[in-house]
Amino acid sequence: MKKIGLILATTLLALTMIAAAPASNIGPLDGGPVIFGGNYTVHSGETLDSDLIVFGGNVTVEEDSSVTGSIVAFGGNVTVNGSVNGDLILIGGSGSLGEKSTVDGDVVLVGGSVSRAEGAQVGGDIVDEQSIQIPAIPNVPNAPIAPTFINNPVGSAFGILGRAIGIAILAMLLSLFLRPQMERVAQAAISQPMMAGGVGLLTMVLAPIAMVVMVITLILIPVSVIVGFVVAFAWLFGLVALGMEVGERFTKALEQSWAPVLTAGFGAFLLAMVSESLALIPCVGWVVSVLIALVGIGAVALTWFGSRGYPALATEVAPTPAKSTSVD
Repeated sequence: MKKIGLILATTLLALTMIAAAPASNIGPLDGGPVIFGGNYTVHSGETLDSDLIVFGGNVTVEEDSSVTGSIVAFGGNVTVNGSVNGDLILIGGSGSLGEKSTVDGDVVLVGGSVSRAEGAQVGGDIVDEQSIQIPAIPNVPNAPIAPTFINNPVGSAFGILGRAIGIAILAMLLSLFLRPQMERVAQAAISQPMMAGGVGLLTMVLAPIAMVVMVITLILIPVSVIVGFVVAFAWLFGLVALGMEVGERFTKALEQSWAPVLTAGFGAFLLAMVSESLALIPCVGWVVSVLIALVGIGAVALTWFGSRGYPALATEVAPTPAKSTSVD
């Protein structure tokens, strides 16, 4: 379990480096591959002398093959029939351990699942998110108290990861039914970010005032609740729409062609992880999250939840008929 935090941190660092690099420069992470929505097989007789990171892909470790590091899967599928010398970490993914498989480390499930055939060997523990315990720090008498900004960094990291996975799942679901509306919202945010941010700020200022007025009148309390739900959904819808745009640009940078659902989910996951991670920075970290929220809400308001484009297409001017000249 001591390697899990290091592996997750290395994975997030790799995402940042990959997003800033052209596709031709994308190489192994610590000597090993990073799989994005593709297939990867460690063939029989081969040895992968590194960690293996999977994002929505399919990985197969065949019989008589081995991975000397750990395997971390974010929403992917991992089939192990050989040996893994490190940990197997499934975050929203699924795994299968064959009857001749061997995992020397732990099998960690964070919103994931694993099937284990009879004969499969796990040297460590099989744990899930509910069973991960953060040891308490004993009180030391007369010890100076240092100021802290994050009371439980490990718990905060898992909280961010859980929320990012939830937003990614929501983005995938919405993209199945409301993809055109999400595209309109994203287009409005990209083409008019200042306008969208201003409208978002105005919405966030006026909405609480309107809700307080409605609560004071008592009879409009149900309406105030509806307004609150609408604003909250506008924030979520704007976030997943921007995430879909991030996913599409990410895949274009990699020169890859992913399924639209996977693109929307991964982009929303990446945007949520980056914005919430930056929010942990004291004093100034919240600025990025607030700006993303304001632009998203404003874009949703400008497009009426994506029901119309913004800016509106200019009306076509009918061509002036050419004057006919008569020949005497």
